[in-house]
Amino acid sequence: MIIIAERIKLHHPGTEVYLIDKFNNWGSLENALSQIDSFFDDFDEIFKKHPEGVHVLGYSQGGLLARALIQFYKNHNVKKFISLSSPQAGQFGSAFLHLIFPTLVANNAYELFYSRLGQRTSVGNYWNDPHQRPLYLKYSNFLPYVNNEILCTNSSQFRDNLLKLEKMILIGGPDDGVITPWESAHFGFYDQNLTVIPLRERQFYVEDAIGLKTLDEQKKLELVTVPHIIHIAWHLNVTLIDEIIVPRLD
Repeated sequence: MIIIAERIKLHHPGTEVYLIDKFNNWGSLENALSQIDSFFDDFDEIFKKHPEGVHVLGYSQGGLLARALIQFYKNHNVKKFISLSSPQAGQFGSAFLHLIFPTLVANNAYELFYSRLGQRTSVGNYWNDPHQRPLYLKYSNFLPYVNNEILCTNSSQFRDNLLKLEKMILIGGPDDGVITPWESAHFGFYDQNLTVIPLRERQFYVEDAIGLKTLDEQKKLELVTVPHIIHIAWHLNVTLIDEIIVPRLD
């Protein structure tokens, strides 16, 4: 069993684990597409070495970027993808902002993020202000594309690549405290009234934009909710890893 992981302290007998963690601290703010591009050579090497297939795990922002990398990589051989508390539907919340931009407040952050300067940052690339959807669709050059909210020349590939997965496992929980809303880990998100719309009720799912409905109907999509885990503990909690992640790798 081969695992490509990002910052996750996974130890499993008989498992070869590749840790890909190039962008730490302020480096994690680099544009999402630039970060993804830097991982292509790593994927090339690992896929060639393991043609039988690999599993990919990603934590927080890394889970979103790992999912997008799978979508961009034309001939991937990823079998299972596990997203651990990642903003798959975007992010909108001051708790998260204050970790990086202490003076910004959520309602005004769009003024920075929906600009050429803001789109040079990874956070700006997946900032999803439910009050400013026209600006999100106009300026965001990453999330609305990989979620096929805006169609492009790669849209069919983005969907087809996810449909190649044997399983997509999305893990998150209500006590996260950083990913906002926490349901974004399950592709749920706010409407303009800040009511959280769960994945299966979102137009994005109904239209099967990136294949999540098809995966769900084929029993290949699993939404896992784990309470009492704060954001910084997801990838370090040994019990969580042993009881929630490892059994899903078999």
